[in-house]
Amino acid sequence: MKISTLWESVGNTPLLRIGTLSKRTGNEVLGKAEFMNPGGSIKDRAAKGMIRTAEEKGLLKPGATIVEGTAGNTGIGLALLGRERGYRVVVTMPDNQAREKYEFLEAMGAEVRKVPVVPFANENHFFHAARKLSEQNGWWWANQFENTANADIHAETTAEEIWQQCDGKVDIVVASCGTGGTLGGVSSALKKKNPKLEVVLVDPFGSGLYSYVREGKVETTGGSITEGIGIMRITENFKRAVVDRAMRVSDQEMIEMLYHLAREDALVVGTSAALNVRAAYELARERPNQNLRIVTFLCDHGSRYASKIFNPDFLASKSLVVKPLP
Repeated sequence: MKISTLWESVGNTPLLRIGTLSKRTGNEVLGKAEFMNPGGSIKDRAAKGMIRTAEEKGLLKPGATIVEGTAGNTGIGLALLGRERGYRVVVTMPDNQAREKYEFLEAMGAEVRKVPVVPFANENHFFHAARKLSEQNGWWWANQFENTANADIHAETTAEEIWQQCDGKVDIVVASCGTGGTLGGVSSALKKKNPKLEVVLVDPFGSGLYSYVREGKVETTGGSITEGIGIMRITENFKRAVVDRAMRVSDQEMIEMLYHLAREDALVVGTSAALNVRAAYELARERPNQNLRIVTFLCDHGSRYASKIFNPDFLASKSLVVKPLP
C-alpha cells in the first residue's frame, strides 16, 4: 500500500482515447486527462513546479504568502498545494470568471480579490494587481506567465508521460495557450525526441498567438467565452514553444465539441479542453484513416463552468447553439 500527499499526486494522468472521434476519422485522437489532477486542472503542474523552484531558491519560507494573478485554475493549484505546505494564498482574478472558481478558491481558504476586466496594458489588469501586491507586502509572486519553472515542469513530467504512454509514437500535439507553459515545455521536450513531430497551436478569437505564428504579429479580432487561454503578448514560457502550425477555433465550434464530448464520450470538460479537442478532430479529418496519433489536453472539468456553458440562457446570450458535430 502506498499513501500519497496531494503534492505527490500531481501528474501521472491517464491518456484517454476519445472513442467517437477516433472511429470517425481513422486516427487516434487522445486526450491527456489533466482534470484528474488533485485540483482538477493542468495548472496543478505549473503550481507545483513554481512552488518547488521557489523553495529550492529560498524564495518561499515557512509562513510566507503566495500571490498570483489568475483566471482561476493556477490560483486553485497554488491554493491547494500552497495551503498543504503551510502558505497563505492571495489571488487576483478578473471579475467575469465562472462563479465556481471563486467558490472553490474561497473554500480552500484562499483570499480572492476580483478586479475589472481590462487590457493587459492597463495597470488594473489582474497580472499587474498581483505584482503590485507582491511589491507592497513582500509576498512571493508566482508570476506564472514569465516564470519558466512553469514550462520546466511540463518538459520534465507532462512530455515524458506522453512519450511513455504512446510508446514513443506521437505524430501531432495540439494545445492552446494561457501562459505558454504547457506548449512551451511539452513541444520543446518532445521535439528533441522526435524532430518530425508536428506541433499545432490552437487559439480562440481574441488572442494574438494565431497571427503571431502565421505572420509574426500579435494581432487579433473578436473575442471568446473561453477562460484562462489566449494572450496578446509573447511570454517567456511561450518563447520555448516549437510550433509548426496555428489554427483558430470559434466559440461555436468549441461548444459543438464540448457537448459532443459530454453526450457521446462521457467526457465533461471545460472550454479550453473542448477547443483543443475540436482542433485535434479537424486535424484528424484532414488526413483520414492514416492511423495518426494526435495528442491534446483535457485541461479541466466542465463542472467548473456549469453556470455558464450548461446554462441555455447564457449560451443564447452569446448566440451559441448546441448542435451535432459535422
